[in-house]
Amino acid sequence: MKKAIWSEGHPEGRWRCYDYDEISKRDKANLDIFWLRDKTLEDSDDLPDPDILAQEIADDLQAALDQFTAVAGGLRG
Repeated sequence: MKKAIWSEGHPEGRWRCYDYDEISKRDKANLDIFWLRDKTLEDSDDLPDPDILAQEIADDLQAALDQFTAVAGGLRG
């Protein structure tokens, strides 16, 4: 969890914690995350096995790391 660094005495702090009551009083506040559901995966039985998903995630992260490494190398040199 991110540590809150905003306070009234430190208003330039970027991170701030909100409790449920503060959020629920806002217009259009919605803590329902079901809108994140991938509509192409209507049936959870069709999902790949967890080890396959984990490997795909690891491969994607490695590809992203390789790209960032290439960009960082280009900036240095």
